[in-house]
Amino acid sequence: MKEETTFAAMYYNNILETIGNTPLVKLNKVCSDLPCTVLAKVETFNPGHSIKDRMALKMVEDAEADGRLKPGGTIIEGTSGNTGMGLALAAIVKGYRLICTMPDKQSKEKMDILRAMGAEVVVTPTNVEADDPRSYYEVAKRLNKEIPNSFYPNQYFNPSNAIAHYEQTGPEIWEQTEGKITHLVVGVGTGGTISGAGKYLKEQNPNIKIWGIDTYGSTLKAYHETGKIDPNEIYSYVTEGIGEDIIPSCVDFDVIDFFEKVTDKDGMLMTRELAKKEGILVGNSAGCAIQGLLQLKDKLKPEDVVVVVFHDHGTRYVGKIFNDDWMRDRGYLDKGRISVGELQGPQLVKADVNDSVNDLIHMITENGISQIPVFDGEKPVGSITESHLFSELFKNPAVKEKKAGDVMQDAFAIVDGSMTLTDVAEKFDKKTSAVLFKGSTGYSILTKHDIIKALAD
Repeated sequence: MKEETTFAAMYYNNILETIGNTPLVKLNKVCSDLPCTVLAKVETFNPGHSIKDRMALKMVEDAEADGRLKPGGTIIEGTSGNTGMGLALAAIVKGYRLICTMPDKQSKEKMDILRAMGAEVVVTPTNVEADDPRSYYEVAKRLNKEIPNSFYPNQYFNPSNAIAHYEQTGPEIWEQTEGKITHLVVGVGTGGTISGAGKYLKEQNPNIKIWGIDTYGSTLKAYHETGKIDPNEIYSYVTEGIGEDIIPSCVDFDVIDFFEKVTDKDGMLMTRELAKKEGILVGNSAGCAIQGLLQLKDKLKPEDVVVVVFHDHGTRYVGKIFNDDWMRDRGYLDKGRISVGELQGPQLVKADVNDSVNDLIHMITENGISQIPVFDGEKPVGSITESHLFSELFKNPAVKEKKAGDVMQDAFAIVDGSMTLTDVAEKFDKKTSAVLFKGSTGYSILTKHDIIKALAD
């Protein structure tokens, strides 16, 4: 018989015990135009890399407690991926079979990860009505009826969803902000996070504002304002994780003070900005939440403390939001947002400080260029422009025998390759005809002509 090893070191008995207690991280750049403090509740620190770990485990444990889920049973759930991951962790540790139904708009990464974790994935069409037999809601219900000893958590209508956030997420935020939180901003899908956490926070301080973020094509904002579902509000959208074409009972509209809608494009571009400017690689709902917050700038004051929930990890969107080709194909990637490093310019023509002015003349005329950076070894130390050379030659033709270092102008500014064309364009003025950026193969030059061509192509 195996003896239990006991010792004083801290460890967890299984991966489920690591769920929760995720950090708050201050956002410093993407929200720099806002007058207040903005803190991200980064739920990617959960073992399944999303906030859904919390409610998935809660739904399973509550079902075990009341007998809806029995040993050796099968869990069947309709999911956009993250709840499925949380359920997969619970199923692995507790010994259940898991079947996930997913709409085909969800990223391939999500489907692959679920399969890697032992789940069976049934892919269903996205662009069908919620009550269509082919929808991921209805397929999950059908499988639940057909498979003996199965449990359908139905996260959209399961009270355990919101209870998990009332018991965990809300108290964590209150404690981490020492009760100073003034606004909670959450992308709304099933509604469990905003309803549970929002209810707890309002019980502590009724003045806290709870703002929900919705997407165009979803009915949640309209329903909150009118109490009715407007069919004209419902249409297909690309954003994942938030928005609904049904009204989940988990959404407590009385807790939510206001809804703001964000476009697919704006939410995805902000998701990319979070990675580039904050070093936080998160999913679509986080980008939408921050974009929605920026749209509500006029409602905020300097003393406000805003907590924004970052639901899941960006690795689940590598083939979509973080794929430039996918973004451009859908018209989401503004050409002005193309990074400097993405441009494939011609081979850099450069001069050495010891080259003669006569050499510079040949470089300009033979290559059909208007400016040349001047280097001292591997370091850019100056520049020569066509107009400057023209002026020097007319003042003194003998200048041809001088060295580049004797007549050069100031060096071109060096920019970060991750900067967008829009950002770099702002650096050009009458005195600045080009900039340099350093890539993996060395320096490259970017001129006004290059930017115009990139925006026009």
